[in-house]
Amino acid sequence: MENNYEISRRKIKSFKHKYYFFLKKNLIVLTGAGISAESGLKTFRDSDGLWMGYDVYEVASPQGWKKDPELVLDFYNQRRKEVAKALSNDAHKGIADLEKYFNVTIITQNIDDLHERAGSKNVMHLHGEIFKMRSEEDENTFYDIKEDIHLGDKAPDGSQFRPHVVWFGEQVPMIEKAAKVMATADVFILVGTSLQVYPAAGLIEYLPSGIPKYIIDKKPPFIPPHHNFNVIRKIATEGMGEVKDLLLISV
Repeated sequence: MENNYEISRRKIKSFKHKYYFFLKKNLIVLTGAGISAESGLKTFRDSDGLWMGYDVYEVASPQGWKKDPELVLDFYNQRRKEVAKALSNDAHKGIADLEKYFNVTIITQNIDDLHERAGSKNVMHLHGEIFKMRSEEDENTFYDIKEDIHLGDKAPDGSQFRPHVVWFGEQVPMIEKAAKVMATADVFILVGTSLQVYPAAGLIEYLPSGIPKYIIDKKPPFIPPHHNFNVIRKIATEGMGEVKDLLLISV
């Protein structure tokens, strides 16, 4: 049987969880290719400037699509198969678990669905989603896709289907919404991104000053000192566990 001390501790713990349910802080997490690399997915660029052996502009630009749409479709069809086989890792799961204690919004540069499969409920995909397709002409209507897209597959408006992916030279439709979300952060985590791709790299400028900020990266990118980031020089799966422990101390 529980003694009075144990009963009191249990009641306090229960009250604390209910209290924080209503007073959760906003935790914003910006993720990049590094977090999914630990699930076996290749990062956007290899050291030789190629992506999976392709010049990125051949498979990830409007010019490449116009030049050889079949090559582009085949490239993303292969990427879709790879993502389908991949599994969410401990970093994805750790972020999802923090939803118990924070209002978590993930802003990701990744086109995979590993955050969602880990259990995260509020994910913004800046650069599109591999399991969606759209018309060449209509960038606002999306269709779920699990299989291959073929040349000749037409959208209801009669134009060719293409991957719902933001290519080099295209606008990032979600960037303004993402900037507004960044401005609401009470806590911020940056994980697995080199901050080399704009406009996503500029999002950190919208963070409120004075909030706790963490960067998880074995080789962290340069960030101006005035941002006051706490740097965790570890891979995503290890570093996310450390940051999670630090955050839960304050909850």
